[in-house]
Amino acid sequence: MSRHPDPRDDLATLAARIDALVSVVQRLSDENRRLMQAQEQLAGERAQLLSKNEQARSRVEAMIQRLKSMEASP
Repeated sequence: MSRHPDPRDDLATLAARIDALVSVVQRLSDENRRLMQAQEQLAGERAQLLSKNEQARSRVEAMIQRLKSMEASP
């Protein structure tokens, strides 16, 4: 004689799967939020480094110009 599966077992299995999926979604959401914050921070740091690099380049160019003008002056 074959036994019919109990719908309550199917419902419990489905509920367990849903709980597992909710847990995964929460973990991925948290990870995504942390990654986005890290990306924002890195973008800010990159912008600061680019600015400092540009300032240093400008200073070096100004020094070169001063040296050239000192060299040209008798």
